[in-house]
Amino acid sequence: MNDNAMDVAADLRMSLGECPVWSVERQTLYWVDINNGHIYAWRPDCGDVPHRFTLDEKVGCIALCDGGLVAATASGILRLRLPPSGEPERLVANPEWLGNAGNRFNDGRCDAAGRFWAGTIAFDEASPVASLYCLEQGRLTSHRSKISISNGLAFSPDWRWLYHTDSVSRRILRYPFDVDSGATGIAETWVDLDALELPGVPDGAAVDCDGYYWAALYGGGQVVRFSPEGNLVASYGVPCPHPTMVAFGGPELQTLYVTTATQHLDAEALRRWPRAGNLLRMPAPTAGLPEPGFAG
Repeated sequence: MNDNAMDVAADLRMSLGECPVWSVERQTLYWVDINNGHIYAWRPDCGDVPHRFTLDEKVGCIALCDGGLVAATASGILRLRLPPSGEPERLVANPEWLGNAGNRFNDGRCDAAGRFWAGTIAFDEASPVASLYCLEQGRLTSHRSKISISNGLAFSPDWRWLYHTDSVSRRILRYPFDVDSGATGIAETWVDLDALELPGVPDGAAVDCDGYYWAALYGGGQVVRFSPEGNLVASYGVPCPHPTMVAFGGPELQTLYVTTATQHLDAEALRRWPRAGNLLRMPAPTAGLPEPGFAG
């Protein structure tokens, strides 16, 4: 393991920080605190504290779009203007959200054609009742069901592969992917954490410009890097047990940002891990890829 110096980019003590997304155009990093319904925006070059606005429900993931963001929340997918003004536009309802219960949206991102892919998480985080969806031209289509925690969604640089995990399975799958049609082929097990004796479960991920897949291991206290062939090539220690997702940002896309969580940590663990819940960062050995935006 590389015990590199991951430093604190923003001291926030988030409950469940997630889904960092870098806008090349705006030179801004966006991310969420799912449990508190917070969305953050931060320009590192300005030296300001992160700006925060709050939705009245949990927000699982976000993606870039013209004039703002799209956000997959507990109840559905919204379009948000930035800076915030007026009520968000509801694009589609979450078919698995039943009033104040059911499965909320979790991890997601856009593909090169501007489709927004977002998966759900089971209400008990264990039952196989969640799904992976794709939003295109106003229609939400299910691409995979019988999931417990949809996570780890990413695409290869040539758009030939879609990566995805059901976190509780501790396996990362890859699907042949047709970016023109949005069709996915038959999944294959690409990485098995049990076989590699890695701790924790695979959470949010990103792919760099060389096609290497970076994944946060929730409960494992590390970020791991896999080659396009699925070989473990590096592991980076994180100064808390629950890293949640990674993103490449900065002017050259060579800063790796890592969101983290304080949930599931008791008072003693929070004293032991004072950087839990913060936004962390480290220099990356290679550049990331520009994040596509939503074209809906």
